[in-house]
Amino acid sequence: MTNNQGVRIIKTKFKEAVLIEPVVHDDYRGYFKETFRKNLYHELGIDTEFVQDNVSWSYRNVIRGMHFDFNVAKLVQVVQGRTYHVIADMRESSETYKEWQSFILSDSNHRQLFVPAGFANGFLVLSDTALVHYKQGTYWNSETDQGFPWDDPSIGIKWPIENPILSEKDGMKFR
Repeated sequence: MTNNQGVRIIKTKFKEAVLIEPVVHDDYRGYFKETFRKNLYHELGIDTEFVQDNVSWSYRNVIRGMHFDFNVAKLVQVVQGRTYHVIADMRESSETYKEWQSFILSDSNHRQLFVPAGFANGFLVLSDTALVHYKQGTYWNSETDQGFPWDDPSIGIKWPIENPILSEKDGMKFR
């Protein structure tokens, strides 16, 4: 589906989560793209009031995640590099509870991923390095931050790696 601004929406297996392909204006100098405009994203069905922006920079084979908060929606994009990005529905009352889906996000496909509140979010860096930017709908809160290990068998995510580089937190269940 494309809206009247030319932005393309790609549905996912989850009705609340979508991939967004912004309009990219390429020329001999490089490119320009608009990465967020409140009224346009509202038209696309994303009504989240984003209040915090975050950036992570990581090396190849790093997995960051799987993190979630039942209060936090995110809009994620890769500014530099390439990632295998995964979301999983952690809402116990949902028909898709513990189901997951993966996406390739990169600086060349320009895709953004809207991650609804209650969905875990994580990624594996496929390029030498990756710079990932995400907007959050509420402020990070250590009291409501949750997560599970990248290889949790109850979720069954199929990662294209066997021995990733992990932080201590990302290798264990928390909260």
